[in-house]
Amino acid sequence: MNIIDVAVIGGGPAGLSAAIALARSLRSVVVIDAGTPRNAPADGAHNVLGHEGVPPLDILAAGRKDLEAYGGVIRTDSVLTATRDDSGFTLDLASGEVVQARRLILATGLVDELPDIPGVAELWGHDVLHCPYCHGYEVRGKRIVVLGTSAMSTHQAMLFRQLSDQVTVLTHNMPALEPADSERLRARGIDVVDAQVQRLAVSTDADGTHHLDGVELADGSVVEADAVVVAPRFIARTDLYEQLGGTPSPHPMGGVFIETGIMGQTAVPGVWAAGNTSDLSAMVTVAMGAGVQAGAAVNADLVAEDTERAVAAAAAG
Repeated sequence: MNIIDVAVIGGGPAGLSAAIALARSLRSVVVIDAGTPRNAPADGAHNVLGHEGVPPLDILAAGRKDLEAYGGVIRTDSVLTATRDDSGFTLDLASGEVVQARRLILATGLVDELPDIPGVAELWGHDVLHCPYCHGYEVRGKRIVVLGTSAMSTHQAMLFRQLSDQVTVLTHNMPALEPADSERLRARGIDVVDAQVQRLAVSTDADGTHHLDGVELADGSVVEADAVVVAPRFIARTDLYEQLGGTPSPHPMGGVFIETGIMGQTAVPGVWAAGNTSDLSAMVTVAMGAGVQAGAAVNADLVAEDTERAVAAAAAG
């Protein structure tokens, strides 16, 4: 079996950017992607220079086209197991295919663990949001309800207050507010309602599109809302990293991530990580940049290895 230079697991902004950097350096590279991007539910990606508001799937489609133009290969598949030996890495795919590579880049992203409240999952990425920079402008001036689930909820309320003067915090399961936080919320005109949330009131159009009507509390009353803000628990996909002997690190925002050094190098020799796998808060452009850096670092590492081999071969005569 031919051993390729680099296998990239994950075909999101980080993985594709890494692969393009490698392909432009004339490296043989394959991207293995299961086809389930985290931001697929969103109508548009934002803060992407020159591509403002373009649907995330369109951005990825353009990225795949760019990669293939440079000779990169894309496999719509998933990796079941990863092993490492002296020659590199062996990946067993769900399709039965086996891929062998000298280096590995993990760009497998993360999973958003949402509050277990009816309606949240259905509206995620549209009327249910978490990041003011990703989708906050689209709900500017509207009625925004922050669903309190962690200490981060106060911080979210402050950020969304920049976008609207109609912000309400429902305490739900969040820790008791510190007096200083209560004072800050009052000073900014943010209402705090001490109540448990029963469900989101959702209506469905004839075409199957879901819309938020309000937030139903445990007592049956409804708080009117145009958008609901939640704080998911971010969990990086680290299974393959662990199979290779790596240990994920806990993160203050919840869940785990793959800790990296400069330009994405991990503690496992020959393995780099980029995007939400190693940075839980990375937006699209940040993930792209991390992917380019990881691709460049891997190419440099391979150049060093190829040079050592050439020197040894020359010395052997």
